[in-house]
Amino acid sequence: MTARRLTLLLSILIAAPALSGCLVIGATSMVAETAVRTTGTVLETAGNVGEAVVRTAIPGDGDDDDDHDHDHDHE
Repeated sequence: MTARRLTLLLSILIAAPALSGCLVIGATSMVAETAVRTTGTVLETAGNVGEAVVRTAIPGDGDDDDDHDHDHDHE
């Protein structure tokens, strides 16, 4: 075995524990990101369902004419 190959092998063996730590940190980060995205999707869906319930429960077309069309009449 040449000195260059031996140096490369020793470098890989020395770096292996550090690389495995990076892999663990990267995998943990990926799992956390997936959990946050899933939670965001669940909350968005719940908000959409809540909005639909409110729109169904409150009569009207959702346009609040009294707030902006008749302001000049109250002066």
